[in-house]
Amino acid sequence: MSSTSTSLSGASKLGIPSLFVIGAVCMYVGAAIGVFLFDVVDPAAVAWLRGFGAALVLVLWRRPWRRRAGTGGAWTVRRAITAAAFGGATIGMNAMFYEAIARLPLGAAVAIEFLGPIAVAAAGSRRPADVCALLLVVAGVGAVASAQFEGGEVGLVGIAFALGSAALWAAYIVLGKSVADAGQGLDDMAAGFGIASVLLAVPLFGPFAVQHSNALGDWRIWVLGLGVGLLSSVVPYVLDQYVLVRVGRARFALLLALLPATATVVGAVVLTQIPTALEALGIVAVIAAVVVGGLPARRDRGVADIPPP
Repeated sequence: MSSTSTSLSGASKLGIPSLFVIGAVCMYVGAAIGVFLFDVVDPAAVAWLRGFGAALVLVLWRRPWRRRAGTGGAWTVRRAITAAAFGGATIGMNAMFYEAIARLPLGAAVAIEFLGPIAVAAAGSRRPADVCALLLVVAGVGAVASAQFEGGEVGLVGIAFALGSAALWAAYIVLGKSVADAGQGLDDMAAGFGIASVLLAVPLFGPFAVQHSNALGDWRIWVLGLGVGLLSSVVPYVLDQYVLVRVGRARFALLLALLPATATVVGAVVLTQIPTALEALGIVAVIAAVVVGGLPARRDRGVADIPPP
């Protein structure tokens, strides 16, 4: 009996991190689908489609307007504004990210993006490990950015968008903590995505709709948009929460180090984006930064933990 129990426990320990990897792969395969969509849809419009698709799935699933018994989940103006700001920061972060990966390799954009959460972690901590993590990620981002200048191709615009995404990820962490404190993370995320997708429809999707009004009737764009939202937001989020509860926040933070590596592999396999030696060195430095720092800002988000774009 004990040997069977031990074997099941060992399988569980192997299986739970595997779920995190599956979530990460889904997230970046969704991003890769977004890259393919860039041929017919603007990156900002793809980001809106992703947010709208995620909102549609989450709202139908959670029905956040309902009060759940024993949760004290009454909606207030402040709670609705916080949820909307969280949703807006998330969709804005994705818009910046998609503009970045329209110009940079997927793995490089993800590496630069990690500057945001690690900077937040270092700013709120006095641990030497967090300072070391920040120095490592700055060095890694510097290497990745420098690689974009090789071969005469200047990627300044792509780097700027990746840095903008990093800044919005930092804002997302702060707002995510407020959403977590409300005690209804899933419901608030569903409502926040729904409100933000409506408010951001004109600035993000409007220009594409005006210029390509004939494409709005193409069902494939809407289905692919829903697929990107499902793969990049909903599936990773649900798996993220399942893993977080079972492995604890410290181990979960270490699993985050897999994200830049996963993005690089997906970019190489799906998009044939083979990193240069300098890019690979920078990505390794970012992975090391996540391991060293343990990304405490992520751990603080509790039920508001959502995977990056």
